[in-house]
Amino acid sequence: MRADAQRNRDLLVAAAVQVFAERGTDAPLDDVARRAGVGNATMYRHFPTRSDLLLTVYADEVSQLCACAETLREEAGSPREALHEWLRLFMDHVATKRDLALADPAQVADWHRAMLTAASSLLADAVRAGAVRADLDVRDLLTLVKGITLAAENRDQAERLLSLVNWGP
Repeated sequence: MRADAQRNRDLLVAAAVQVFAERGTDAPLDDVARRAGVGNATMYRHFPTRSDLLLTVYADEVSQLCACAETLREEAGSPREALHEWLRLFMDHVATKRDLALADPAQVADWHRAMLTAASSLLADAVRAGAVRADLDVRDLLTLVKGITLAAENRDQAERLLSLVNWGP
């Protein structure tokens, strides 16, 4: 990609992050182009649909979430603490990306695999440490956390509901 095209693409992604954070993902795409300082044609050349732009915006965030798993494995006080902290980050991700959580699985299949891999390593550590039940399945765990997050009215309620889960061995 030419340097100017890459710069415009980067500007559009940065602007979309800001506009979506301020006004939601239904914000007019014209606002994204205006914030990026490019024309609508430039935006649509890079991102033909809203979905294309959303998936690009979220790609970095998913990568960061997955990278946090390794950091937590190294820095958390215990495997259980690492797992719980990552699940809190996952809850925040789901809560602020409701449209992504409800997206067509085929569109985000690679991300689901990456998050399953990240969560699996944390869960395996916690099981080996005897901190959580050995029969916990990572897919069930993420589905449970995602479901609780989407159903809860707010973060505090989601945390309370999640605290009711029997994690212990």
